[in-house]
Amino acid sequence: MPGFAIRRATAADASVLAHQRAGMFRDMGELPDELHDPLVKASTAYFAKAIPEGSYVAWVAENEDAPPLAPGEIVGGAGLQLRELLPRPHPERTRLMRGPQALILNVFTERSWRRRGVAEALMRELLAWCRDNGVESVVLHASNEGRPLYEKLGFTATNEMRLGGKGGVTR
Repeated sequence: MPGFAIRRATAADASVLAHQRAGMFRDMGELPDELHDPLVKASTAYFAKAIPEGSYVAWVAENEDAPPLAPGEIVGGAGLQLRELLPRPHPERTRLMRGPQALILNVFTERSWRRRGVAEALMRELLAWCRDNGVESVVLHASNEGRPLYEKLGFTATNEMRLGGKGGVTR
């Protein structure tokens, strides 16, 4: 992998992961300025707790080269939140699916590192971990920019719907 190395994230990476999460929402046009700092603070606390307990598993890509970032700086990240899957028919209708489901979150690459294979390398590492750990149900919400990568990796659109709009359930 040119210029970067993938490693498993630790709780020590919580603040970097939180800043990447805010950057992801900013890039999608979904994060107003006044929510940036509260999102970073809340996300840092979540990652610091969830990574050690194993409910959030993440990987980061570290710069191995010189500028634009110093060697060792994190240039991208991706993670998954594990949740118990209620038994359901497998899409092929030949057996039941059980076990944990991975919800992929926070796939992010620093601007100067985009289009260099960082997100794909992170996703391949994440999906290999899922295979090795018996996670057969993997879902994500794709941004328009990320959709081509996810389709390349075999993801397909599903029948998911969302209660949205202003207020959602709390109206």
